[in-house]
Amino acid sequence: MEDILAVYALPYNEKIPLVCMDEQPVQLLKDRYEGIPMKPGSVKKEDFQYIRNGTCSIFMFTAPLESWRHVDAQEHRTKIDYAHQIDYLVNTVYADKEKIRLVQDNLNTHTIGALYDAFPAEKARAIAEKLEIHYTPKHGSWLNIAEIELSALTRQCLNRRIGDLELLKKEISAWETNRNVNAKSVDWHFTTDDARGRLKSLYPKI
Repeated sequence: MEDILAVYALPYNEKIPLVCMDEQPVQLLKDRYEGIPMKPGSVKKEDFQYIRNGTCSIFMFTAPLESWRHVDAQEHRTKIDYAHQIDYLVNTVYADKEKIRLVQDNLNTHTIGALYDAFPAEKARAIAEKLEIHYTPKHGSWLNIAEIELSALTRQCLNRRIGDLELLKKEISAWETNRNVNAKSVDWHFTTDDARGRLKSLYPKI
């Protein structure tokens, strides 16, 4: 925990950006019957019945010190999917940076080994060398700022039926653009001193 809090306390470094990453499964739901569109004085009406259309996974990246985030949806959440997301982060978004401080959880797909499963060893090594990974502790996913962004996405964009992956991609892309244009940020206050004072039960007794 203190490792994550120490990373959050570091000042902004243009050459070494801080990025938080997390995933979230989403169930795709289609309307069984076409709804009645909204009109002046009347809200949209939809039938309570729906059709389950499978699931997918949302990948969230956010740079809290830059008020930036990127969100993508994929059919699966395998090591290969994770590796391609990290490749995009390293070689497209931050291709000109020295290193990336990456905060993520301990999901079994979130490993350096995933890069070697997806890419030739030379490329995998090059990506790995640009990453400074900080893992949130077990039961400590609340320390990941990307979870806050996923919560905002869920409340503002996913609180309705979305029937297929392509529509989901369009909707979350629009949400991402709006939130980035408006430079929405997360004001993190919880510090190491707060942890030592409020969460004493998590520390070993000496």
